[in-house]
Amino acid sequence: MTTVQALCTSITNGYLQDGASVKDIKDFIKENTEVVNKHNLTPEIRLRLFTPNCRFWHARPELWPFTDPFWAIYWPGGQALTRYLLSNPGVSKGKRVLDLGCGCGASTIAAKFCGAARVVANDIDPVAGIATQLNCELNGLDPVLCETENTIGSEPEGYDLILLGDMFYEEALADSLHNWLDRCINTHGTQVLIGDPGRASFEGHGIRRFLRQEARFELPEAVREENYGLSFTTVWRYLPELRHTHSHSD
Repeated sequence: MTTVQALCTSITNGYLQDGASVKDIKDFIKENTEVVNKHNLTPEIRLRLFTPNCRFWHARPELWPFTDPFWAIYWPGGQALTRYLLSNPGVSKGKRVLDLGCGCGASTIAAKFCGAARVVANDIDPVAGIATQLNCELNGLDPVLCETENTIGSEPEGYDLILLGDMFYEEALADSLHNWLDRCINTHGTQVLIGDPGRASFEGHGIRRFLRQEARFELPEAVREENYGLSFTTVWRYLPELRHTHSHSD
């Protein structure tokens, strides 16, 4: 496993020098985000996010010293998953949970709040792993294990539940996710929950035929404005047995 510490090097551009420590990056995140628990679906959780009050909300993108800060935005698919977990604590209680593409770590936090036996936050951006740790601390939780290797396509581990918020944003990624999720389910009987606000790349993908809607939430006005007018966000459960239904009807 690759640790966050090992990956957080060679970050330059005047803000962080080569070999920047995790503490440096934590300090940088704290200085350039705002603690938020309003205008989203989960006021119970506090998160460090980009807001109009933050320097890099307005600054030129090339000044940002990391890869794209997807972790600094509370995506509507992630909001749906997190709200669903908090409202249905039995879904993750006692489970071994993987939050894939964890971003800010909101779903990780929700699973921890609800008594998951073990939660692993995974994101290929090491800064997201550090942001997730900060957000866990912000909510009074012990640190979680953050993996930064690309899990998709790897040998499935024995997770009871995999969470994916706003992960189906690119066709090639969606295809590889679909195949890997099938392997996880076939190998370990893993349950899969997907949060998505109805993005075209998700709605048009073949995996949609194997999903059952679990919950649907109306997005707050501020979130709608930030997401090009998307009004609702939905949680889907992946039901691989529907493959057989479709294979007989096709």
